[in-house]
Amino acid sequence: MLKGFFHVPNAVNEPVKSYAPNSPERAAVSAAYAEMWNNTVDVPLYIGNEEIRTGDTKNMTAPHDHQHVVGVYHQAEKKHIEAAIATGLQAKEAWANMAWEQRAGIFLKAAELLAGPYRAKINAATMIAQSKTIYQAEIDAACELIDFLRFNVQYMTQIYNEQPKSTADMWNRVEYRPLEGFVYAITPFNFTAIAGNLPTSAALMGNVVVWKPAATQVYSANLLMQIFKEAGLPNGVINMVMGDSGMITETLLASRDLAGVHFTGSTGVFNDIWAKIGTNISKYKTYPRIVGETGGKDFIIAHPSAHSKQVSTGISRGAFEYQGQKCSAASRVYIPQSLWPAVQAELEADLKSMKMGSPQDMSNFITAVISEGSFDKLAKAIDQAKADSDAEVIMGGNYDKSKGYFIEPTVILTTNPKYATMETELFGPVVTIYVYEDAKWAETLELVDTTSEYALTGAVFSQDRYAIEEATVKLQNAAGNFYINDKPTGAIVGMQPFGGARGSGTNDKAGSMQNLLRWTSARTIKETFVTPVDYRYPFLGE
Repeated sequence: MLKGFFHVPNAVNEPVKSYAPNSPERAAVSAAYAEMWNNTVDVPLYIGNEEIRTGDTKNMTAPHDHQHVVGVYHQAEKKHIEAAIATGLQAKEAWANMAWEQRAGIFLKAAELLAGPYRAKINAATMIAQSKTIYQAEIDAACELIDFLRFNVQYMTQIYNEQPKSTADMWNRVEYRPLEGFVYAITPFNFTAIAGNLPTSAALMGNVVVWKPAATQVYSANLLMQIFKEAGLPNGVINMVMGDSGMITETLLASRDLAGVHFTGSTGVFNDIWAKIGTNISKYKTYPRIVGETGGKDFIIAHPSAHSKQVSTGISRGAFEYQGQKCSAASRVYIPQSLWPAVQAELEADLKSMKMGSPQDMSNFITAVISEGSFDKLAKAIDQAKADSDAEVIMGGNYDKSKGYFIEPTVILTTNPKYATMETELFGPVVTIYVYEDAKWAETLELVDTTSEYALTGAVFSQDRYAIEEATVKLQNAAGNFYINDKPTGAIVGMQPFGGARGSGTNDKAGSMQNLLRWTSARTIKETFVTPVDYRYPFLGE
């Protein structure tokens, strides 16, 4: 085996391309979109070196044109999930024993494949099946995933470099082993980068993974598997399965070899997984690591000193980019009375200028929500707000699913700070505003802190530094990512490690070393150079 203290390339954030009219990247993604739109894919289960097509398939469609089928994916039976576990465990020894620099090379290559030859294709896939605009696809499927891969490799070397103190006669060292068993990665529809990061972060540290992507994200997940394989990922290290979520989870959590769960999704599902692991705890070879990023009811609070246009822009971007389908999206806003008339006028002007339609038309700011279930939930909440006496739909409020699942950007004004849409996660382009008396700044901070079960992201807008400090201290447990004079979305790998506590997850901070440490099991080794040969200590002398 080669020996040396190797230095990986210094991680840098991938620059975001502009996709301006007549730019080469715009032409490339438009061509990729057209080609992929006019062809269909057949997505198998990826288990070891096999691509398994069970014949039990489901259609993949575009949310903005739900009658257009872009492909099918095959669903697993229980025997396939059991095979994925066995295959992963068979691959584990060779993968765990592979020199770390060889593992690093695989994921660095995957990053460069995404940055170069696959960039247009992964963006087009995310636009087609997840209905993201080109900008939202670029910052997610290309840039953020590239950043995860590059920075995780750098973080791995920093972890391995962290060593204990030694002395002249005693050498102490720590090795960071992979977990004993397999990791179950469960990924959501809304970020291709999360779908790529959850299985690869665990795999980078020497673990094997069974990965279940969301049904509504399989289209781009399939492309990620192809990229990982082209980068040189050995068979069996990451096994991708689709099908009945309950059956898959039940089978994996029942395995004695479950070593960890890496999850992003709803709080309810995560709670259920945690409960099942607790019930099964005596079965496992080791205590499973449970890492989860879950729901959010993210806030913006404006101080009377804030600039109205900064606040309205923070709402427009924070609440409505990607149709509000970000766990970090602003969905409850607190505005002082003195600022509200200006913010309202500016927000109305913003919404009137927003175009809605297919992401293929790059002048559209809003596209479709992910599914009919999501559409129906949002429409019901909007209708309820129209009927309630303590709420009013003051902007938007229209919806139509005849062609795609389109919900108009909607603003609800409530007189009740505990109104349902101030507390319940909707995951769509709906924001609720509560206008408070200027003198009740401190009381309103208390409302922000206590209204929601979640604590993922939040933002304060103010030009008064004392108010900023007061909000930062008062809201220290209300958000894992806290923004000052900016929208509460858009965390960048290596800059703003992401996660929240309370009902928003275990706050293990994806995009930092903290997350990677969860996929290691440290072993301390002490080597003594001159070994004692007499049990007697000096204190035993006469």
